[in-house]
Amino acid sequence: MPNSRLIDAALRTTPADFKISRGRARPIPADLLKDASRRLGVVALLGAALWFVGTVADHIASRIEGNGWKPLDITDYVGGIAVPVSIGLFFYTRYSKRDPAFILDMGLAYMIMTALGLGLMVHLAPPPPHPRFPDPEISWIGAMVVIFAAILPTNPNKTLIAGLIAVSMSPVGMLIARARGTWDFGGVANALVMHYPDYLLVGVAVVISNVVATLGQQVAKAREMGSYRLGELLGYGGMGEVYKATHSMLARPAAIKLIRSDTVGAGNAAAAQLAIKRFRREAEVAASLRSPHTVELYDFGVTDGQTLYFVMELLDGMNLEALVRQTGPVPADRAIYILRQVCDSLQEAHTRGLVHRDIKPANIHVGLVGLQHDFVKVLDFGLVKSVEAKPSEHSMATAAGLTPGTPAYMAPEMVLGEQVDGRADIYAVGCVAYYMLTGQVVFEAENSVQMLARHMMAAPVPPSERAKISLPRELERLVLACLEKKPDRRPQTAAELSSALAAVEVAPWNEARAVEWWQGRRTAERP
Repeated sequence: MPNSRLIDAALRTTPADFKISRGRARPIPADLLKDASRRLGVVALLGAALWFVGTVADHIASRIEGNGWKPLDITDYVGGIAVPVSIGLFFYTRYSKRDPAFILDMGLAYMIMTALGLGLMVHLAPPPPHPRFPDPEISWIGAMVVIFAAILPTNPNKTLIAGLIAVSMSPVGMLIARARGTWDFGGVANALVMHYPDYLLVGVAVVISNVVATLGQQVAKAREMGSYRLGELLGYGGMGEVYKATHSMLARPAAIKLIRSDTVGAGNAAAAQLAIKRFRREAEVAASLRSPHTVELYDFGVTDGQTLYFVMELLDGMNLEALVRQTGPVPADRAIYILRQVCDSLQEAHTRGLVHRDIKPANIHVGLVGLQHDFVKVLDFGLVKSVEAKPSEHSMATAAGLTPGTPAYMAPEMVLGEQVDGRADIYAVGCVAYYMLTGQVVFEAENSVQMLARHMMAAPVPPSERAKISLPRELERLVLACLEKKPDRRPQTAAELSSALAAVEVAPWNEARAVEWWQGRRTAERP
């Protein structure tokens, strides 16, 4: 198990606690670079807008001042090039599959190109009378170099080189103006003296770039949790976040779920200790489950700072909620294929005397495992509870002040706070089946209280009537049987439900059909 103290130190460390190693520096996390590349796109789009508005406004101002429409000059030509280039960079940052680090290098090139445009525009356009020996000044180019350093995490050496080239564009513009005879400012030294404040700003930009890069490296270090290194954020919910992770020795991909410390005990030290104790017990039980359709738990622990974490297998595919939301209701044959695998997972847990208590589409993952497609994994056994527990005993989530279960999929006995067993999960499976077949939850309600009341009292509309579809009669009967208010009127075990589903007369959904579906989806997702 990863050392809990190391994990806790990583989570609690502040930037001041870190020292950058003299060896090979940690790379900035990929998700931060990706976010930075998207910021670059926003900057490019803003640049396009400024170039366009500035160019048009210059002509409008000339007209308003009574000078007529100004003929085209260098400002128009520069703007005519800068606008499409900026828009092109914006779309490139949004849709390119290139490494974000490469895109950020393009950002430096874009900064230099913009600086060249500004240098030419300022010094080659018909200027007001210039002094022969101009006073030093800070130009827009110097300010732009500082801004780029602050918003884009770039290697300080690259910032130095690109910054020096960028601020040199003003002297270059002055030299071109002198060669054209529009401005005699003296020698090259005068051009450099005029813009020496910009060169000083390059030094400021390098310092800022070093700070930004260091912060990114500190994030990388903070994400090293014992034997695992955290990567991109995969998702988040009411209790915490899920990150992609890699084992430092095995290079095995994993997913780490962090349970936020503020959800443990709700500030009550005694409640927090009770929650952690039960978390350990429940995690140990969940880790012992061996059904191939139960998500594999690699590791778990509690840090000194009361942060709870699960290390799980990383899955390829999507959950049922996303599947239905993106592709619509699932046909009966495929729904049966998926539900029987869910039953396999639950049957083992129920045989061990455990109830999942939060079966819902978001906790049922469908995807690729090895060479098998449409392979189901039941997720999030964090609310698992022993049927032997007394009604007054609560799981880790309940002890943390959270209501177990999800209202749209909660059995009536759970709503009433009664003793529950595996039949509560059977009810939830019925709700999941209803959602898969119709694309709608069993009961619609404006709030959770109304939802829970309808689960206790309202009769569900048969799915075929609700969605105006044709379903095998026996399948619909099974779904409604799972949704019976009284537990003893439902299928009594997950194995019994699985056998009944297998007996429904439909053309079987098999691996070949699953492969065809997933290949078609991947083809449709390709740009």
